[in-house]
Amino acid sequence: MLEKTLDNRNYKDSVFVDLFSTDEKAKERFLSLYNALHGTNFCDIDILKNIKLDQVMYKSFVNDVSYLVENKIIVLAEHQSTINPNMPLRCLEYVSHLYERLFESKEKYSRKLLAIPTPEFYVFYNGIEPYPSDKTLKLSHAFINPVEPPNLELIVHIVNINQNTEHQLLARCKPIKEYSIFVQTVRKWKECDPVYGFQKAIEECISHNILREYLERKSKEVINMLFSEYNYEEDIAVQRAEEHEIAFAEGLEQGTHKKAIESARILKQLHSDTAIIMQVTGLSAEEIETL
Repeated sequence: MLEKTLDNRNYKDSVFVDLFSTDEKAKERFLSLYNALHGTNFCDIDILKNIKLDQVMYKSFVNDVSYLVENKIIVLAEHQSTINPNMPLRCLEYVSHLYERLFESKEKYSRKLLAIPTPEFYVFYNGIEPYPSDKTLKLSHAFINPVEPPNLELIVHIVNINQNTEHQLLARCKPIKEYSIFVQTVRKWKECDPVYGFQKAIEECISHNILREYLERKSKEVINMLFSEYNYEEDIAVQRAEEHEIAFAEGLEQGTHKKAIESARILKQLHSDTAIIMQVTGLSAEEIETL
């Protein structure tokens, strides 16, 4: 059901993607984030090349930001709900498409060894469920038959950017810190005022100098993006609740059936009539016969 929702989603940029990939000042913010992650002090945004995949053509990766910098492919993603444990597999699919776009097919059959950019994968988590400030997900954790060392590996670095984690990245990178506060403010106002919450959150952030220039310039666009994002998150939450209810109901049904079989077995040992056992347990004659 989740994949169906992903396929039907209107793929507009999220606020996260707009801030760090598509907005006119996105490169400045991304460079600040890159410096914070790598301990560098680059100032020239010309070293960045935006290589984000077109989501219309490749929809399985949501909220992605991709840049080529210093011979590295940096892939960023955002999660507002529970971290998806399959992120390494999704990142593998994503970076494979990036390499396809960076190199022509004929180059891959050359006798010369291709020099390919080194990939790095980061996921920024700002959901409400408790999560470590730092965590690493590995593709090899999903292998049915793991081997050491793995024949194929992909590592995703998870960073919890919620304010209560006091992650060092928040102190090093002003844009990501202000974005974290913005998300927290939106969440607060959305709960207090479902109708005008987004507008009030933007007004509060502007008054507290949080993403002020960006929000003053693009308040209407941001509200539209927030509506799209939160509708998507609510769809996922509803689907997860439905899946939980179905699993719970199936578990109850299996337990009831198991109890009926146990009761039928006892009645059969007492030489009760099959018709009576059927009436008491609800089992079919064929099921009782096999006991």
